[in-house]
Amino acid sequence: MPLSAPACAPVAPEIPVIDRAFAAPPVGVLLFNMGGPGTLADVEPFLVNLFSDRDIIELPMGALLQPVVARIIAKARGNGVRRNYASIGGGSPQLRLTRAQAMALNDHLDRQTGRRHVVEVAMRYWQPDTETALQRLASEGVSRLVTLTLYPHYSRATTGSSRREFERVVAQPKWRGRFEVDHVEAYPDHPLYLEAMADNVRRALAGFPSHRRDKVTILFSAHGLPKKFIDEGDPYVEHTHRTVQGILDRIAVPNPHTIAFQSRTGPVTWIGPGTEDVLRDLGRQGVKEVLMVPVSFVSDHIETLYEVDQLFREDAIRSGIVDYRRSEALNTHPLYIEALAELVSRQLVTT
Repeated sequence: MPLSAPACAPVAPEIPVIDRAFAAPPVGVLLFNMGGPGTLADVEPFLVNLFSDRDIIELPMGALLQPVVARIIAKARGNGVRRNYASIGGGSPQLRLTRAQAMALNDHLDRQTGRRHVVEVAMRYWQPDTETALQRLASEGVSRLVTLTLYPHYSRATTGSSRREFERVVAQPKWRGRFEVDHVEAYPDHPLYLEAMADNVRRALAGFPSHRRDKVTILFSAHGLPKKFIDEGDPYVEHTHRTVQGILDRIAVPNPHTIAFQSRTGPVTWIGPGTEDVLRDLGRQGVKEVLMVPVSFVSDHIETLYEVDQLFREDAIRSGIVDYRRSEALNTHPLYIEALAELVSRQLVTT
């Protein structure tokens, strides 16, 4: 009689191990940025949004009339601004680059912490706006949120305006009490941010002929701001100088250097000196090599691709400067992404 087969204990199905951190509700990160028109058709509505904001420029006819005046200005300037955007490909690359920064930051935070994060973008003057970003965060189950500015130097005209727009939106009944929120509003001397900037400056300097490298003038160009804001206590200029000094300390080169301010517009007094004026002065002084360092921009957009790369290049050449270059924007520089991750993690640990 054949032996019967040995009885086998039933095999339980494999149950996947779920990381408890990833099973928890995700942490949200909301990146504040300015935004820019994605197409030439977007230029005028973008300008209306921009010039309607009294946090960035106070038009002289008062708050009630500012949107009306903004539409008039946008109409008058539309053709010229469209030509500028046409020269850099037909629209701003800022959303694409900011989303790339968001993805890189998301991946870094997830790997670093073992917890799931959702990083979204809120553009101040274009899409996606704050409302859209909050809807996306809420749909992912986010209740803990850190807002993170992509303006390293605080100003009421940049981070301040984005923050006020955020507060206006979250005060609506549908969002009231929905998120626990902390804010990162400036990081002008964060070591990793400074090292990322210094790395780009070092690599740009290395591209100049070695026998002329020490003679290159480094021109740090920051975004302009109405002088009234500084007189009222805005820390933007002081923050900018802290960043410039931090970069200089790290690159430790003997090159002459200076700082100027660009993108000044509108019927108000702006901080100076203007970048175009400094370039002309350098040319009159016999300077032949200039390295432009766009110090207040963390991604490429109209101010770097058109103003610095085209307009200021023309000013430089006309002034007798024969070798004009600029350092790369940070975009997704690994050290910059690491700096952003550290800023977010610091908020989560200390609150």
